[in-house]
Amino acid sequence: MRPVDLARRHGLSTQAVRNYEDGGIIPPAQRSRTGYRNYTATHAAGLAAYLALVPAFGYSTSRRIMRAVTAGRLDEALEYVDDGHCLLARDRDTLRTVEAALSSLGASTPDTLSGALSPYNSSAPYSIGELARHLSLDPATLRAWERAGVLAPQRDPRGHRQYVAQDVRDAELAHLLRRGGQPLDTIATVLRELRDAGSPEALTRTLEGWRRDLRSRGTAQLYAAGQLSAYVDSLDGSRSSRSSRNSW
Repeated sequence: MRPVDLARRHGLSTQAVRNYEDGGIIPPAQRSRTGYRNYTATHAAGLAAYLALVPAFGYSTSRRIMRAVTAGRLDEALEYVDDGHCLLARDRDTLRTVEAALSSLGASTPDTLSGALSPYNSSAPYSIGELARHLSLDPATLRAWERAGVLAPQRDPRGHRQYVAQDVRDAELAHLLRRGGQPLDTIATVLRELRDAGSPEALTRTLEGWRRDLRSRGTAQLYAAGQLSAYVDSLDGSRSSRSSRNSW
């Protein structure tokens, strides 16, 4: 198969095919007597596997997987695949954690929830003692929340903590979630996602998109597994054929 034929089959340029060969993603091409590249069904299977892996595991991990498989290091490649599956599982756990915590917030009374989500009205930042009194907590609790990544107050020139409007909102949310039995690491995750999203409503929309992305990654991993398996089988057949010829 000519380079241009292989490239067209996968919607690539011939230079991209050569780059994948040079990078060890697919095996070296066979050469004609005049030096022209000649690709086989194994190369086509390799390209199909790589292009299927990218949406499932990302470019970096996909390159590692393909280089390991092409070089005959199947156990190494499978470890990369396992790592990708574990990452997807952790992301699903995080999604469930955040969704459960938001459900806990939604179960609060409207007045309580509204107060928790509305920054306090003072223009001056709270000290740790003032915020502790505001929440009827001990200052040591706020320091523990800070160590857990729940709060991240600024410091004044003397090193004293300063809690501005967003910090107070986060502390009120954390207090609400703690009363609902959520652990600190879960609360830290929820608040981090909430800060990125900007509001509970925006976070809900973000989580919906996140779920769609996880579903897409999961189905992509299913498809990529089949393509990678076909490439491994093609490589095994090619190597067995070469070994048989060499034994003649």
